[in-house]
Amino acid sequence: MAPGTSIAAVLGKTALFGALAQSDRLIVAGQLRRTTFKQGQTIFARGDPGSEIFLVVEGSVRLSVFSSDGRTLSFKHANAGEVFGEIACLDGGARSADAIALTRVEAMTLAQARLNSLIETNPRVARAAITFLCHRLRETSEQSEAIALHPIEVRLARFFLVRCKHREMAGGGSKPAFDIGMSQNELALLVGASRQKVNAALALLEEAGAVKRTGNRVVCNVARLQRLAASA
Repeated sequence: MAPGTSIAAVLGKTALFGALAQSDRLIVAGQLRRTTFKQGQTIFARGDPGSEIFLVVEGSVRLSVFSSDGRTLSFKHANAGEVFGEIACLDGGARSADAIALTRVEAMTLAQARLNSLIETNPRVARAAITFLCHRLRETSEQSEAIALHPIEVRLARFFLVRCKHREMAGGGSKPAFDIGMSQNELALLVGASRQKVNAALALLEEAGAVKRTGNRVVCNVARLQRLAASA
């Protein structure tokens, strides 16, 4: 498989470019440039200019901000096949969060000028960008609602269901399994709780038969997770 075709296939799995035709994704792939980041490296900081958008090929990136009292508030992780840094790149404003490489990260970048050119010349790319931003807004709204209103075990149940869906495991069986890929501290940042409370909530999910943990690996019972997620 040619490199451009391979990257176009990765683009096809993203929320931003997934709805585009293969011919359009090949055009986008031709505009991308490869880059790498070390574990712990700051990819960009809040307030930086949004000069490019990123596609994660390998690794994981934390998107977060610091609160006024020094706490880290984590919005999400961008994993392989996901795009990040799109907001500032699309609206021309400053970065709204910090992006930190949690592992060694291999990524592809698309310069703001090239993205703008694609949007201006290809209505399908413009429509994909609008749809993506609407999806991101809904996702952020749901996360804020969950942290404000729902118990931690409900937040965790929803987190695991999203992971199942993103990895296309939910449709392949009732008990998908995967590595969480992060520490309990990192998981706690994502669901807006302390590590101790997350550990207690994980124990509740295990008692309910919704998950089974072996080290960092989790086996999910999708049906039971769905019942817990809907119980709030």
